[in-house]
Order: sequence, then C-alpha cells, then structure tokens
Amino acid sequence: MKLSGKNIIITGGASGIGHALAVRFRAEGAAGITVADLQEDKLAEVAREVDGLAVPCDVSKESEIQNLVARAEAAHGPVDVFCSNAGLVRYGWEEAPDEIWEANWRIHVMAHVYAVRAVVPGMLERGSGYLVNTASAAGLLSQIDSSSYATTKHAAVAFAETLAIRYADKGVKVSVLCPQSVRTAMTTTRGEAVSSVDGMIEPEALADCVVETMDKEEFLILPHPQVREYLQRKATDYDRWLRGMRRLRDKFLG
Repeated sequence: MKLSGKNIIITGGASGIGHALAVRFRAEGAAGITVADLQEDKLAEVAREVDGLAVPCDVSKESEIQNLVARAEAAHGPVDVFCSNAGLVRYGWEEAPDEIWEANWRIHVMAHVYAVRAVVPGMLERGSGYLVNTASAAGLLSQIDSSSYATTKHAAVAFAETLAIRYADKGVKVSVLCPQSVRTAMTTTRGEAVSSVDGMIEPEALADCVVETMDKEEFLILPHPQVREYLQRKATDYDRWLRGMRRLRDKFLG
C-alpha cells in the first residue's frame, strides 16, 4: 500500500515507535494522521508536528477505541490504516499477580481485537484497508525474563495471522511488527538486555522498515532481519533452539 493520501490512526503515538511512524507517514504524504495515547502533553506535541489530531485514549477499553475511530473519521474521513501500536512493560512469570497478566492481555491482545471491531467493517465495505499490529520478536521467538510478555506477544502474532487468513483476499491487508530492541522509553526503563543482542535500532529506522514492508504488503515486518533466521532455526529443531535460549538465559540472567 502506498501511504500518500491515506488516513491513518496510530496508538501509542506520543513517543518512540508511534511518534516515528507518525513522522514517516506524514513524509509519505498521508492525508490525515490521528495519534492516540495516555501521555496527553507529548501526544499534543506529536499531533502538532505532523499536523494531525491528538486523541487521548486508553486502548484497554473498547469504548475509548470506538471514540478514537469516530473522532478520526469525523476529522479525516474513513480510516485507511490502523496501527495498533500501544504497549507496556509489566513483566512476570506464572506466579505474577493476575493484575500483571490482565494488563498484558488487555494491552497486547485485546487492544488489537477492539481496533479490528472498530475499523474492519468499514474497510470491508470499501474493499480496502490495512492493519499494522505491533507485537515483538518475542511473539515469534520468546522472552527469557517474562512469561506474561512472551505469552501475550505470541497471542498478538496469532491474532494477526487469523486476520490475514480471513481478510487479505477481501482487500484488508495485515502486517505484524516484530522488532527486537528499539531505542524507546520502554527500553530505557529496562536497560539494554538480551533483546539488544543484535543491536538496538532507532525508531526512525524501524519506521523505514514499516513503510517498505507495507509497500510490499508482506505480513512480517522485521526491522532486525536476524529474527527470520532465528525463527527458521526454531522451526527446524525446536529442542536445539530451546537449549540455545537456556544458554542465553544463563548468560544474561545468571
């Protein structure tokens, strides 16, 4: 898909990946950009930068995503592209409180579901649209320091797969963004751990990869190309891959 003239929504748009996507989409000639986030001051700054619309939104609540879409359509017309990009860092193993698991589930999975419910009916009527769901390389591989993150990111990838199976032949294209480490506030909080073993990229480089992959309408957006090789290794010999992940765990976590 060419982005010139398109109306686009980006959640998690106040900083990091969302901010970089907004700037790059504007450079591609997007007609209308709506950014959504809970960080209202930063969100307003991004909206001004791209001459777009800022809509405060808690993506864990379906009613707020419905409001987001309604406001974006009122301002810019039908939504052509929805980038479901919001995320959070709430790590835990199986013994983590239910609140940790619920937060991961609602932000990393249900937010995508709510977005699809809000925009896909209109896209199907028009026979055109694009969904870009941000997951993580952890959704294709795994995470050595959090079950809650890895599990919900796997679910995000699986949901995107089902969307591509169901809708791609009806004009609604789907891509899932699966980066390793990107220099954002989230990685600053965590520190440069195992996810940066192949290098930490800048959000702007990731945005370039997103535009290039959308232009080709490919499903996997892999700003770190090594992820494809790791995924192939995983599929070829699962037990060997798990042994390698345990060695990686021991190296980084002790």
